[in-house]
Amino acid sequence: MPSSKPYRRGVGIVLLNARGKVFVAERIDTPGAWQMPQGGIDKNELPRAAALRELREETGTDKARIVAVTRSWLRYDLPADLQKKVWKGKYRGQEQKWFLMKFTGENADIDIAGEHPEFGAWKWTKFENLPKMIVGFKRDIYKQVVAAFKEKVAALQPVRAAKPKKKAARRKA
Repeated sequence: MPSSKPYRRGVGIVLLNARGKVFVAERIDTPGAWQMPQGGIDKNELPRAAALRELREETGTDKARIVAVTRSWLRYDLPADLQKKVWKGKYRGQEQKWFLMKFTGENADIDIAGEHPEFGAWKWTKFENLPKMIVGFKRDIYKQVVAAFKEKVAALQPVRAAKPKKKAARRKA
């Protein structure tokens, strides 16, 4: 039976580096659980401002520019046992606006050991691998995020120079 609890409003960030890879971080409280930066929207805060704040809080950097935003709010439900524990039991899950951002800094600009760290490790990964890396209850929303930003991410991928064709070896007669 679906929960009658409301969804918590939040934002998510797809941070894309110059090599076309996406930032993911492993949660301190759940080893093996990787995710992109995300978090709640504060009272009277606009989603865009929340996304920039969450990026700074969770990655330690604000060196990024917003490239695209999902048209609609994307939702996920927490498993029943987590609904009782997370966010003081007030919400059934989250509905989020997702922001595609182009990282304009260097790896050294990222610092996940902030004031209230949520992550113990981070890395860059392929965009299309995201749904495989995430905890099961968030997998569907990650598939929606990949579908929403697929074309934009492809357009932002670095252009690789074509490899020169090898010349055919001439045989001596």
